[in-house]
Amino acid sequence: MHDVGEAPAQGGARPSAPRPTGSAGEAPIDSAEGTDAVRKDAERPPGTAEPAGVAESPGTAEPTGRARLAVLRRPAYRWFFLAQLSSSFGDFLVGPAMAFAILGLTGSAGDIGLVMVARSLPIVGFMLIGGVIADRLPRYRVMMGADLVRLVCQGGSAALLLTGTASIWQLAALQAVYGTASAMFTPAVTGLVRQVVPDDELQSANALRSMSYSGMMILGPAAATALVILAGPGWALACDAATFAVSACCLTRLRTTAAQGTGPLQARDILGDLREGWREFSGRTWVWSVITAASLTNGLFAVFTVLGPVLSERELGGPKTWGLVLAASGVGALCGGALAVYVRPRRPLRFGVCAVAGFAAPALVMSEASSAVLLAAAGFVGGLGLMVFNPLWETVLQQQVQPSALSKVSAYEWCGSYASQPLGLLAAGPLSGHLGLRHTLLACGLLHLVISLSPLAVREVRCLEATAARPV
Repeated sequence: MHDVGEAPAQGGARPSAPRPTGSAGEAPIDSAEGTDAVRKDAERPPGTAEPAGVAESPGTAEPTGRARLAVLRRPAYRWFFLAQLSSSFGDFLVGPAMAFAILGLTGSAGDIGLVMVARSLPIVGFMLIGGVIADRLPRYRVMMGADLVRLVCQGGSAALLLTGTASIWQLAALQAVYGTASAMFTPAVTGLVRQVVPDDELQSANALRSMSYSGMMILGPAAATALVILAGPGWALACDAATFAVSACCLTRLRTTAAQGTGPLQARDILGDLREGWREFSGRTWVWSVITAASLTNGLFAVFTVLGPVLSERELGGPKTWGLVLAASGVGALCGGALAVYVRPRRPLRFGVCAVAGFAAPALVMSEASSAVLLAAAGFVGGLGLMVFNPLWETVLQQQVQPSALSKVSAYEWCGSYASQPLGLLAAGPLSGHLGLRHTLLACGLLHLVISLSPLAVREVRCLEATAARPV
């Protein structure tokens, strides 16, 4: 769950001053196909009319439906979008596959949590360094490198499972390396979107990315379930490895029009950048209040991700039930992403926080129900709420933070969001052993609902208004 970003805290958030399109020391990213529309905008003589549908003119209150999708005309964004589409498909293959692979090896919910913790701890530990690196080096190259490392990790896990030589410690070690690479990749994404897309297209770009992610929430679990049943979880991991290869190939189609970065990193540079990111992050009350709630709810949702497959295997008919919940969540997320393309709430955080409270529904319903219809409905509500929130949150983050600090702030945001996840993964097994599967899910679902709504107690969260679109 990517719950989670900022604005100065003085009674209420205020819009930041107009900024150039790119980080300090960066140029807008171009496509290897030809000149990107971002650079064309910058080179257009003053007073020259803008091509219809590419961006809204200053003073246009609301873009039309067609203009909201015009971001897809930008070659650089299209290649980025395809890269995300591929890797997202793999992400949703690996979750069910890894869970059922571990159940096949040991049958232990605790072992599922152990392998997932091995992946999530490096994400928390190295995310801040990843943010510094992403603000100093070409972001698309950082992402390519991370994709190649993850390709090797998932390919190795697949080989171990397919040859029948896998052990828990081997899978955990490979997932730890995978998590470290993800910590380098994730902060770069938010900054890269801000680099290739102008302000008035940010929400559309983020919503389309969420829609693609949501679509893969449908296709990924369905494909994973079929592969687990028909061929075994090793093949799902092999497919995941292939998706990172496709993503890296798409990212090679991006290039910068000028040198980017500030040279080799030194220890004092890293510490200075981390302090700068912390100032940007901690100076905005509504940021850390939302992220605190996100961290706690992500920890609770981690319990659900461990116990959901176990309950499905033991009481609800096996992998197909868990696949149904995940696929229904994907359908809801796809609808939420589509809604986020068109909805422009005056107070985006208040709207988003109310929506994301629905993410507690799957755990609540699974704790009490066995009906496939009810489980699917809960998954739909959870996915809908999450993907309404995420694009709104990312858009506010990108609009309020200077581009040169965006990846560093995003790293604090992601690090905070992930902080409680390892605890939830580790606690799932002992809690379910003490309380039982369904009672643990019920307690986690109720706490999740209450904590999700708690940021509304902060005035800045309730009152922050959307920033008007600015010309590039």
